[in-house]
Amino acid sequence: MMRTIKIGSRASRLALIQAEIIINGLRENYPQYDYEIIKIVTKGDQILDKTLDKIGGKGLFVKEIQTALIEGEIDLAVHSMKDMPAESPNGLILGAITEREDPRDVLVSKDQLSWNQLPQGAKIGSSSLRRQAQLLHLNPALKIEPIRGNVETRIKKIETQSLDAVILAAAGLNRLGLGDKISYYFDKETFVPAVGQGALGCEIRRNDEELYEMLQKLNHRETYHAVMAERSFLKVMEGGCHVPIGAFGEEIDDTIHLTGMVASADGFQMIKDTVKGPSKDFDEIGRQLAEGMLQRGAKDLLAEGLLINTTTERIIGG
Repeated sequence: MMRTIKIGSRASRLALIQAEIIINGLRENYPQYDYEIIKIVTKGDQILDKTLDKIGGKGLFVKEIQTALIEGEIDLAVHSMKDMPAESPNGLILGAITEREDPRDVLVSKDQLSWNQLPQGAKIGSSSLRRQAQLLHLNPALKIEPIRGNVETRIKKIETQSLDAVILAAAGLNRLGLGDKISYYFDKETFVPAVGQGALGCEIRRNDEELYEMLQKLNHRETYHAVMAERSFLKVMEGGCHVPIGAFGEEIDDTIHLTGMVASADGFQMIKDTVKGPSKDFDEIGRQLAEGMLQRGAKDLLAEGLLINTTTERIIGG
């Protein structure tokens, strides 16, 4: 009897679309298997009246799914990589990271206004400290309103909470077929994305060699290298949802270009740094970026928010 592969997913429409993307990829390469989606409600989906940094951070969207994986209730967990803590629990491994969708943050606004058309002191909805800090860094007069819920719910809050705009991930809107609602794309060097933004991760049990081999058909080498460099940076910085932190890596001609950002919550103080190095050294590139930023004052910012505004670029490994 052929194995049925059980895929664990959050129950939101976007999460289920993302699970289907993985299933379609597996089914195309391995049609002899059966596939089943198991919907799992996470703590992050249940508590919608508090911002993530107040209730425990990123792991809130993956912990219950990871537990189901460890306990054998599912075989494969599909995550948005930006929801994943810097490390997988013991016994689990990232079997594949898919080709990245558009990693940029975008504006969905009332009357389709662009960024420079927003009124002075505009009200923008976001529960992300990273987005809040970068928005205020660009325009300190903005009023940031914390909002939670799935993508469609947050867009509706433009009307229900009298917001001028909300800021979301382009990838989620594109996957939901809502790309036409985007009124402005933030440049990813100016407005650094979340670690892993736009990529999907396939987490499995470390000892499931059969599924690991299957997932290699879906693993996108360049995205894997870039996202793992970002995750290496995050691990050293020990950042989650409690501090405004972002990183974006891109592989160009076997070289990873990795930018990291840490800021104070009000966006007044910000440190950015960029490093470059051979793709095979992705883990080292992320570590060196983080250590360099910590030495230059990011440690103080993470602890107290005391840092001058500074940007540099360095090259690692020639």
